[in-house]
Amino acid sequence: MDSLQEILFTLKQNKLRTTMTAFGVFWGIFMLVLLLGAGKGMQNGVYDDFSSDAMDFIVIYTSTTSVAYEGMGLGRQILLTKSDLEAMPQQVSGVGFIADENQRGGVTMIYGKKQGSFNVHGVPDEYFELKNAVPFTFGRKMNPLDESNTRKIAVIGSVVAERLFEKNEDPAGRDIKVNGVMMKVVGVFNDKGNNGRDSERIYIPSTTFSKMFGTSDRIGSIWIRPAPGIDGYELEKNAIIFLQKRHQVSPEDKRAIKSFNMAEAAARVNGVFTGIAIINWFVGLGTLLAGIVGVSNIMIITVKERTREIGIRKALGATPINIVGTLVFESVLVTSIAGYMGLVLGVGLIELISFGLRASGIEMPYFKNPEIDFQMAITAMMLLILAGAIAGLIPAARAAKIMPIEAMRAN
Repeated sequence: MDSLQEILFTLKQNKLRTTMTAFGVFWGIFMLVLLLGAGKGMQNGVYDDFSSDAMDFIVIYTSTTSVAYEGMGLGRQILLTKSDLEAMPQQVSGVGFIADENQRGGVTMIYGKKQGSFNVHGVPDEYFELKNAVPFTFGRKMNPLDESNTRKIAVIGSVVAERLFEKNEDPAGRDIKVNGVMMKVVGVFNDKGNNGRDSERIYIPSTTFSKMFGTSDRIGSIWIRPAPGIDGYELEKNAIIFLQKRHQVSPEDKRAIKSFNMAEAAARVNGVFTGIAIINWFVGLGTLLAGIVGVSNIMIITVKERTREIGIRKALGATPINIVGTLVFESVLVTSIAGYMGLVLGVGLIELISFGLRASGIEMPYFKNPEIDFQMAITAMMLLILAGAIAGLIPAARAAKIMPIEAMRAN
């Protein structure tokens, strides 16, 4: 308590200097917290756009050949079939999930006096395992009986529902006309994928799609997911090789059979946010370092002003540890209090912004729920305390080496 009272007395004697020094530390930790919170908000916003889909799916689709192979020329259209879908899990190891998808764009849909033009997707009920995070605001998803019985049912996106139905009206159980065919709506989903454009589509059973549009056993694309513990990139490569052999496509042909791996896109996004986090830490710690340097400079001045006092202390029996401990404690006290205030205010401001966005219902593109990880906040505080101790230790160590007789001569 005596040491604390002495330190507080010293700080009060230099109020302006102490305030300016503390403000430098406060501002550094405050800006670090804001940068980290904003970075997390951006990350949440981008990931929210991906959240409706599984993060490891692979889509395989086809085009025309660009390389002559086994006596067949260029420009041959490659068409995927149901037999490809059935054979792939047997011939390609590591397939944990597989589903097909067909689509037809610009299909007219009518309900009463309202109508619109949207994309129709024919999928099996398993397809919604890929859309495991898509919320259904009304009704249900498709089930196996819809597929096996070729039912004329549809699940529609929220944008489709807004176009065809009145506000707050439950479309489930209503009959809409799709391409001239009456179909019963069994569910409404809200898919944020593709910037919300995935809610501008309707899904119908693949068997119903085939019958409506006469696609026979042809399919537009194959969606697969690796089994647990399987490398998705290796699975993608093996699936492409399997289809190339099956359809007599040259291994050098990169256009005939194509793929999209969500894991690759997710990895790129993760890389971007890792870079942003590094930059935020670099800028924030740089700002904080400037405040810590200010603390070190002030401690050097303090030691110089108290040289005579230090000499008297040593003459009366104070050990170097006592001298160092007092000065380091003073440095840590200033940085800790100022840093804690900056941390609390920064976290409070981030939480206030997050609450304001939720309460007002504002949805900003690529920015959602800014937040601070508790472990990250503790790490920043520990770094701050450590830096404060180092800032005080250097001038304190110099003070401990001063000989009492030299200190007594100081002005």
